[in-house]
Amino acid sequence: MASGGRTVRDLRRENRTAVLQRLYFDGPMSRFSLGPATGLSSGSVSNVVTELVADGLVEEAGSVDSAGGRPRILLRIAPRSGYLIGVDIGETRVRVELFDLALSELARVERPLEAGGPHRTDRYDVNVVVAHLRDGIDEVLARAAIAPELLLGVGVGVPGIVARTPEDGAVVHGQTVGWDAVPLEKLLRETVQLPASVPYFIDNGAKTLGQAEMWFGAGRGARDAVVVLFGSGVGACVVTDEISPGRGLEWGHLTVRVKGRRCRCGALGCLEAYAGAEALLDRWAEAGGRPPAGADEETALTAMIAAAYPPDGDGAPDATALAVLEETAEYLGAGFSDLINLFQPERILVGGWAGLQLGARFLDLVRAHATSYALSHPASLVTVSLGTLGPDAVTVGAAILPLADFFARGGHPAPAEPQETAPAWHRTLRERTAT
Repeated sequence: MASGGRTVRDLRRENRTAVLQRLYFDGPMSRFSLGPATGLSSGSVSNVVTELVADGLVEEAGSVDSAGGRPRILLRIAPRSGYLIGVDIGETRVRVELFDLALSELARVERPLEAGGPHRTDRYDVNVVVAHLRDGIDEVLARAAIAPELLLGVGVGVPGIVARTPEDGAVVHGQTVGWDAVPLEKLLRETVQLPASVPYFIDNGAKTLGQAEMWFGAGRGARDAVVVLFGSGVGACVVTDEISPGRGLEWGHLTVRVKGRRCRCGALGCLEAYAGAEALLDRWAEAGGRPPAGADEETALTAMIAAAYPPDGDGAPDATALAVLEETAEYLGAGFSDLINLFQPERILVGGWAGLQLGARFLDLVRAHATSYALSHPASLVTVSLGTLGPDAVTVGAAILPLADFFARGGHPAPAEPQETAPAWHRTLRERTAT
């Protein structure tokens, strides 16, 4: 038994995790460089590297000259030593992407989500979404000729709050899309033909976006940040550590106006009822604007932006579209000020398809409003900018979920899920309730 209650096995796993993470983020590196980077002794580094090479997780990547000695062999993560699937259950489509361990995209499938009834939430029919995931996962594996047994896991970004139960695994509470305690993990396990050893990691889409930007995008090097997902609705993720997962926030459902517009969650005056792309387009139409008939949200928002900000100064701005966008910028700025005052982040990063479409010009106006509403000291310390990973950030972040778990296990395969037995007092209480 090691100190602090940790076993020798725990220490070996932690050492493997440290080496894998440093090679992943800073590699290729030599054994000599890994010592100071991980805090491990040269002997420990040598032992861990030998194990990882034997497991096929680490490979040589050339050499560099050393001062007065033999060239030092560089090491890196072996990209084809494992595969990951990232899924984005977005507002307008389901996107499924297959990655190798270096997060190089190997295959991609997109399936549109189209409303099948009078309400926009009809597009989120659970059976349709699960079928898209089933077909999408089968297709990306077939396109890349990857055996399902080689998957390290499937990560899924979803709209809503994710809870977990011993019986069903991840359960999604997506009030804005009409999902009431949907046992998504259980449905996927029953529907998708993957080996039982392949784990699912299901989490809020804003959280997966935040993870991606912190690992590979505009959040790299930040001590803490808030990453905002701006699409049909709005959400956010607070990250206080570059490596560890962040915390998803239902930021879009902060009340910004008492007795205000009805939000799609059912409440009045939510930020999302004013600042989400869906609400923004509704407000444009209500003010007399003319969104393209029959167009999807992304196409309609593109048209609105072009009307408000004519490209290359071609013609006068549409006053209605410009007024709605400027009012939206103020609502978003007020929402940003809440994030600044509550969390005092080093950075606020904006992603999501709508945020990326609106771009830097719109963000300058949001930043100005945020500064005017927030406390001056934390506002003076924060930078506000666009994310850098583009529209694939949620799927990349979803794929990171099984990757982070793989690292945490020191690169060992996921153990079989144990069958949890409920304590005897659970059964006793149920029997008393039944009588």
